[in-house]
Amino acid sequence: MKLVSKVTEIYCIADDFCKEYELELNKKALSLSTPSPNTPKTRNRKGRMSDAEMITILVLFHSNTFRNFKHFYLFYVCRELKEEFPNLLSYTRFVERMPRVTIPLLLFLKLALMGECTGITFIDSTRIPVCENKREYSNRVFKGYAHKGKSTMGWYYGFKLHLLCNERGELLNFALTKANVDDRNPEVFNNLTKDLFGKLYADKGYISQSLFASLFDRGVHIVTGIRTNMKNRLMDVHDKIMLRKRSIIETINDMLKNVAQIVHTRHRSISNFIVNLLAGMAAYAFYDTKPSINMEFEMEGETEVKQLTLF
Repeated sequence: MKLVSKVTEIYCIADDFCKEYELELNKKALSLSTPSPNTPKTRNRKGRMSDAEMITILVLFHSNTFRNFKHFYLFYVCRELKEEFPNLLSYTRFVERMPRVTIPLLLFLKLALMGECTGITFIDSTRIPVCENKREYSNRVFKGYAHKGKSTMGWYYGFKLHLLCNERGELLNFALTKANVDDRNPEVFNNLTKDLFGKLYADKGYISQSLFASLFDRGVHIVTGIRTNMKNRLMDVHDKIMLRKRSIIETINDMLKNVAQIVHTRHRSISNFIVNLLAGMAAYAFYDTKPSINMEFEMEGETEVKQLTLF
């Protein structure tokens, strides 16, 4: 079955963005008024496939049930989507050109597909292993980039993906770090939360007095649970309920890994690893169903609890 409507939707948004991106890029480009004789000439010839077409195919792969991009491209795109993509490249040439769309895809995800902060935000990090632990020292693709780290699932070699989402299940921001970077790293955390306001719900791994103070000064109230060795404290009923709803971002992590397939150990270059990760998150933005919280129901439940406490 052809997903023509989904292809059209993704392509229209990607094509509009790529046109604006190229327009701004040409404005900022440096023009050589008096080029030297030794300056190599560039033709700036357009490729057979546009960046928007390549982005559409990459995002569509993560929206489908295929587990191998080569099979998806050769047996689905080249056979079923010839009318939608009349100027298809060979699989080898397509993979060679994938690094060229890294920056457009990153900006497309950041500027066109991210959600808006509503005052209720959830934060979490998830592991991105790139190989099995026993192959850590023989891995040459990610040498100097990946690192060994530990999560609740044990030790792994790779990266850590930090995510923010709102109660509607929309991604707000993300950051990719080495596996040994702490979740409370000030540089990473400030970059993630620079545009937030309201309340930020996190797990116990984000407990930090300095982090709480810095966020509170910027108008963000971080709410976390308490560890077993900490003194009990009073907490608003609404905050208690919302902490129980942190499963929304854990569900998003699960969808990115098991549906969008952002994690596998078959990468052959760091650039294509980044493209795969970005395309997976972009595909999630186009999913018809996302995990969400019914805030009206939660507010009604909160009111009932408060009435019970009065009597």
